[in-house]
Order: sequence, then C-alpha cells, then structure tokens
Amino acid sequence: MPIKRVLSSGRFPVKIYTDDIESEAEQQLRELSTLPFIHKHVAAMPDVHCGIGATIGSVIPTKGAIIPAAVGVDLGCGMSAVQLSLRASDLPDSLYGIRAEIEQAVPVGFNMHQAPTIDITVLKKMGEQLEVLLQKHPTLVKMKKHFEEWQLQVGTLGGGNHFLELCLDESQNVWVMLHSGSRGMGNIIGRYFIGLAKRDMEKWFINLPNKDLAYFPQGTEHFEDYWQAVLWAQEYARINRQEMMRLVLETLTRVELPPFSVMGEAISCHHNYVALENHYKSNIFLTRKGAISAREGEWGIIPGSMGTKSYIVKGKGNPESFCSCSHGAGRRMGRKEAKRRFSVEDMVTQTQGVECRKDEEVIDEIPAAYKPIEEVMENQNDLVEIVHTLKQVVCIKG
Repeated sequence: MPIKRVLSSGRFPVKIYTDDIESEAEQQLRELSTLPFIHKHVAAMPDVHCGIGATIGSVIPTKGAIIPAAVGVDLGCGMSAVQLSLRASDLPDSLYGIRAEIEQAVPVGFNMHQAPTIDITVLKKMGEQLEVLLQKHPTLVKMKKHFEEWQLQVGTLGGGNHFLELCLDESQNVWVMLHSGSRGMGNIIGRYFIGLAKRDMEKWFINLPNKDLAYFPQGTEHFEDYWQAVLWAQEYARINRQEMMRLVLETLTRVELPPFSVMGEAISCHHNYVALENHYKSNIFLTRKGAISAREGEWGIIPGSMGTKSYIVKGKGNPESFCSCSHGAGRRMGRKEAKRRFSVEDMVTQTQGVECRKDEEVIDEIPAAYKPIEEVMENQNDLVEIVHTLKQVVCIKG
C-alpha cells in the first residue's frame, strides 16, 4: 500500500502509512515537522500512536542534531527470534511446565539474577565503557538506587509490553521469540539526558512547540556524551536479549522435549534507537521510535499482541520510509483505559489456546488494546515481505 496521508503544515512533510491515527499523535508529528534540522521528511509507520516525548511508530531523520526524548528511555528495546528443529508435535499437551521452567530461568518484572550469568569479560568491557561516562556524569549513579544491579539485570525480561514466547509458524515449526530492552540502565540514561537537553534549550533561549523536542546540536557540550551513552545502552540491550535467548534455549534442553538444534542464526533488531545512516545521499542521524530497519533483504521481526500473530519479514528497502517498517501492532488505547474496559474474562477469551498469565495484572496487555496486526501488515506491503507467520503457544510477561 502507498503512503496514506501527508501532513504539510510544518517546515517538512510527514508521510503516514495509515489512516488509523489519533489526533494527539498527529499533533506530535506536526510539531516535530517544524524543527529546522529534519532531513527531507518524517515517516510515520502503520502502527503509529501517541507516545511520551515523541510519536511511537515514527522515523525521524535529523542532520547535526539528536532529540533525546524522541529516542526515549527504553533505549535499544527490540526483538530476537530463532527457529528450532522442533515441531508442534514434539511439544507436550500441557505447556504450563515449560512456561514455569522458563520463568525460573529468566527473571521477569522487577526480579533479577542473584549473580551475573553472562561471560565476565563481556561485563568487564561494558563496565569500563560505563565508567568513562560516569566520570563525566556522576549524577547517573544517584538516579539508580542500587546502581551495581545493572550487571544482574543482563538476561532479564522486565515488565510492560516485554515478553518471551514459544511460537509455531505456518509449517508448525517451533520458534523462540522475545522482546526486551536495556532495563533500568537505559531508563536512567534516557531520563538524565532528556533533562540535560531541556536545560540546554533554556540556557540558549530556544523556543520549541513542545519541550519534549529539546535537542543536542552536534558539536555541543553534551552531544558526544549522549551519543556514546546511547550506543552503550543499545549494545547492553542487544546483549540482554542474547543472554535471555541463551537461557531459554538452555532451559528447553532440560524439559521433556526431544533433542533439538537451532536452525540458522538468530534474527535480532532494535526498534527504539538512533543510528548513523545514509539516506538521500546524506549522512544523518536516524531515530526509529517504534520502528525497525527494513533495508532490502534485511530480516526483521514484527510482533502482534499476546493473543495474535507475529511476523518474520524481509525488508524491501523503501527509501520513502528511510528503509523502515513498523515495530508491532501499535496500541489502540492506553493502559489505564484497557484496564477500565476489559476484565479477566475478556483476557481468557482473547488468549485462548495460549499458555500465559490471565490475571488482572496483565489486562493492560490484552490483544484488544492493540491495532489489528493484519491491517498493520497490509498497510506496509510496500516496506516488507512476509516470510513466516508465527502464532504463540506460550507467552511470558513480566
């Protein structure tokens, strides 16, 4: 499907790949399009919806500046997936035992490991890089009550919309798929530098349509520190997902399943991040807030909700989307509204056939709180091709 709408009231156009967009998200995009350092245009993916700081599902190309609140606080949040040699027929009738074993191996919510599970040399390297940042910005340590816990949070899921799933594809092959980010460290790095950017705007008397659009111009005092901090958090998020995947696969070897192997390499993608890329013959900073890279032939993961389909895709390299696509279904309503409108009975109905929590604490993640994933995929068939269609049989939430 082509671009559905174009907003042209700002300094730069906003190209939107859906008609399903609320007025608040549209206003955020209009404000963003007034900034002088946008490169060519802003792209809004089919799962676009209002977010904190900037619109979720937006692709923001900038020249010589980065907007910290657009990158957000769940730095490096993203997905990982692997196909196993197991088939649906290899799984037991009851999947509760598998879910319980995985929940023991991978801490969820606010829980963490009692001791680091990851290679100590990796932690040492990450620690050395972090120390350089902390010497310049010691306030970061004060923002996290038990700062050293960052080492224990590697290989943990977290909460909110983060999840870990066993899925079946269209040929009944078993997949492991997970979604998480940079945990508490990414959060404090994001919040700290968003605050710094806002104070810089005040210091330089720069008026913005929204304070959340505060930015660091390249070459200024805090730009390089933020860039290094974001790269650190994004790598931390990648390692976190890698370690979780290792723990899950190790757990599956201990439960009552036939011996299995991993088919090919893991697919991995960030969907809340900033990267230095070349688009329209210019080197730019590209912020994907709720979007993934979809260069030609590039593998990606687009999840639905905890009761709907997910997709393994290959990018088509569409230049108008800055070689990007959606990161998921996108929320149709906020968490409070979902909890007000739906009940545990609704959750049971909408997650039928899935081994997962079905209690009041996860109602905000009910499938009906999200846009229909099939519609989202239809709206981006110019951006990606579907390779595999997955449906979860186990879903673990924090």
